[in-house]
Amino acid sequence: MGKLGRFACIFVPMALTIASLVCLVLVFSGQLNKDMKLQRDLYFFKADTSDFIDNPDAVKVLNDVNIDNNLLQALQGAAQNAKLKDFYTVGLWNYCEGDQDKDGKETITFCSPRKANFWFNPVDVWDLDNGTSAKLFEGNVQKSLDAYHKVAGWMFSAYVIAIILTAVEFVVGLCAIFSRWGSLVTTIVSSAQTVFVFAAAITSTVIYGSLAGVFETALKPFNIQASLGKQMLSVVWLAVAFSTASGFFWLISICCCSGKSPHKKVSVEKTPYTYERVASPYLGASAGGAGTHPGHQLGNMPSPAHGTSGSAYEPFRHERV
Repeated sequence: MGKLGRFACIFVPMALTIASLVCLVLVFSGQLNKDMKLQRDLYFFKADTSDFIDNPDAVKVLNDVNIDNNLLQALQGAAQNAKLKDFYTVGLWNYCEGDQDKDGKETITFCSPRKANFWFNPVDVWDLDNGTSAKLFEGNVQKSLDAYHKVAGWMFSAYVIAIILTAVEFVVGLCAIFSRWGSLVTTIVSSAQTVFVFAAAITSTVIYGSLAGVFETALKPFNIQASLGKQMLSVVWLAVAFSTASGFFWLISICCCSGKSPHKKVSVEKTPYTYERVASPYLGASAGGAGTHPGHQLGNMPSPAHGTSGSAYEPFRHERV
């Protein structure tokens, strides 16, 4: 029952580790396959340009709003050259773009190649690189883009390290079934994994939240909407929850369920050549300390087999066990 109890104690953190690994795999798979709905729905950031006003005469409708004419002209040029699609979704490795029909159904038509340390640059993606590109995004928008560009590398590395440590945690956790030392090592790996998962989650939430906020503010006059991918962030924070819980249970497994049977029999044998008290043939049962018959008299006791002289007798016998 000791090994069985140990296995039951390890099962919970092991299951939580697997759940965290599955969540991280889903994060890595977002936007990698345009033909799978699950991967299409997993994105950090989305820009909806389907309602963009590409008619220069329509600018008059927005006279009450402070509009950046350089950015408006660049976006209109991209729309006229078919460089501006209806929507863009951003994942960890790449982005995808597509069209939207009259019923609002979205169809992804292209996904960019996978790239480490990827970041979504609207100037390049929307082909806005013209003579005024340096002035297209100013103020908070440009600051957010610069911060996003700088942090994207760290964020990608954090996710890579997190998924590697999760896999290592699962492998090392198998050793914890047989030893508390295995639980200790697994707890250390799990703690490091939780730190990187949490760091990656908080970084992606803050940076993409800030990016969506400034895009929504700066591009809303052009009917371009920006939003966070709730499903992707839900998966990310589920990974954090599973990682934290697994680390807690790995820590408990150090102190509980040793794997040894609590009912193991311990036999104690007598050492050879020990002395035991025997009844005296001369003093009777009461003097010898043995529970013999009370009517046993001294005169009825048999004489020693090897004979004695005088009153000599041996009160202890030498017994081999």
